[in-house]
Amino acid sequence: MTRWLLLSAWSVCLIWGISPLCAQEKPNIVFILADDLGHGDTGPYGVPDAKTPRLDQLAAEGVKFTQCYSMGPECTPSRTSILTGRYPQRVGGMECAIGTGNVGRYDDAIALAGRRELGLPPRLAVLAPALKAAGYVNAVFGKWHLGYEPKFHPLDQGFDAFTGFLGGNVEYFRHVEQSDLPVYLQGREPVTREGYLTHLITDDAVAFLNERAREPGKPFFLYLPHASPHFPFQAPGDDLGRLPTKEEWNTGTRQSYVAMLEDLDAAVGAVLDALEKNGQAGRTLVIFASDNGAQLPGRNAPWRDYKGTLYEGGIRVPCLVRWPGTIEPGTVSHQVGTLMDLTTSLVRVAGAAVPDGKPLDGIDILQRVVDGAPEIPRTLYWRYRREAVTWWAARDGHLKLIRRADGDRVEEWLYDLAADPGETKSLTGTRPGDYARLQRALLLWEREMVPMR
Repeated sequence: MTRWLLLSAWSVCLIWGISPLCAQEKPNIVFILADDLGHGDTGPYGVPDAKTPRLDQLAAEGVKFTQCYSMGPECTPSRTSILTGRYPQRVGGMECAIGTGNVGRYDDAIALAGRRELGLPPRLAVLAPALKAAGYVNAVFGKWHLGYEPKFHPLDQGFDAFTGFLGGNVEYFRHVEQSDLPVYLQGREPVTREGYLTHLITDDAVAFLNERAREPGKPFFLYLPHASPHFPFQAPGDDLGRLPTKEEWNTGTRQSYVAMLEDLDAAVGAVLDALEKNGQAGRTLVIFASDNGAQLPGRNAPWRDYKGTLYEGGIRVPCLVRWPGTIEPGTVSHQVGTLMDLTTSLVRVAGAAVPDGKPLDGIDILQRVVDGAPEIPRTLYWRYRREAVTWWAARDGHLKLIRRADGDRVEEWLYDLAADPGETKSLTGTRPGDYARLQRALLLWEREMVPMR
């Protein structure tokens, strides 16, 4: 049925001479990104103590990915991979979250910050510039975290509109971070607004959708990187009437976290409702994902550990995609995938081209879902650096190698994720051949990761 609909739409395009691509082939795109949302923190992934009916709806109406990864266990590297479609190591200096106030947190990032070069250079951005060149109107509302310097501004990276904050986290009611920098901007200028941050981001998104409804012939890309449920853990009813203390900023209760989750779910619902009301839903591809795993009090079950590590809990993320008429409702995909795979898919469905003409690092994962293609084994790599600690990981099929160096102390573990998904029993001593093979593969990958800046 799905393929018949696609062929029928193509026939209509040919008959009516619509050029270059008809609406069915060039969908609107909405990419909603949660911040530090645990893999096990939504209804589709088994949360026991929160209600997320709108995310349940997305899963029922589209595809749920069960083996989706971020390309870093923190914000900046993950977002870099989404907007470039490449491993974050290819950018340089973006393997760790940029610190509050534009601080580099490992040697390369510290050096770049000292030269005022810490961020995503516009010439290395792929997704928004590619879509813009293909005729899309692009907007981003919410968290940027890809550079504080004006030269790294979203409006210079393919986006036509931006309201949001530049750093990694802001207080939800006063929209400031723990530095003296003005980080909440509308366009290029600081802005002062009243209201809860999740609601303001959602209001901006709905206003953009309403605006685009008045020009339905031009497709749009709405990138919606929410702050929630990243710390400070403040639900809509948690305003203290003052800024939190440093201790309050970084800690929170599960009760507040769940309230933030449920409020974020309602925000997703507001966007879905606006698409429906405007008649945009049927021709809009909607993605919901998290940038990395949660920290406490988030829940990454059934995976081990949390944000900031390369265990599954740090990098396995929820991912839901709805594309009416193209992706069969209620689909579940066990294909090993990454958020940068979505970039490859979005460039293709938009009829766009990669600006620099160089290959991307992801696969077209949405095409595999549409085609009902069998699962294929993947080989994926990670490197995460923060201060004196470096983590590496490689996944090849079901095998996963993790390496951690802290100064002169180096530890390595080999896991079989099929037999031991909780990463509890290292096989480095019992499978020396596989251990050595993944070590070599990781070394070769690292040699290839020469920064493009």
